[in-house]
Amino acid sequence: MDLNSPITLRTRKFITNRLLQRRQMIVDVIHPARPNVSKSELQEKLGELYKSPKEHVFVFGMRTHYGGGRSTGFALIYDSKEALEKFEPTHRLVRNGLAPKIEKPSRKLRKERKNRAKKVRGTKKAKGTEAKKK
Repeated sequence: MDLNSPITLRTRKFITNRLLQRRQMIVDVIHPARPNVSKSELQEKLGELYKSPKEHVFVFGMRTHYGGGRSTGFALIYDSKEALEKFEPTHRLVRNGLAPKIEKPSRKLRKERKNRAKKVRGTKKAKGTEAKKK
């Protein structure tokens, strides 16, 4: 397993999406001598290929084919930083380190807190959200 072995990048269904100020494509990666290729490496290679900074390239939805050696995914290359901040979903911006991750309590905890608050009558609802101390 040589992690520096060469990979082949092929792009299909290339579309220049003027409305969203980006180029979008399906990426086929052929990597016969390695188990997989990192998204960051693909970002760099696609950036070089399409003469764009790697910060503007988003790779996602990578699936390795059965038997290995080939992967297919989706790539977006934005024309500008403003465009990617405007159109790219927040979860992908967080993944690429371009937006802060919002830390919030788990879904179960939020629902339990809401239901405890519903049971409180007459007093301030904030008191009911605090867990009952034993």
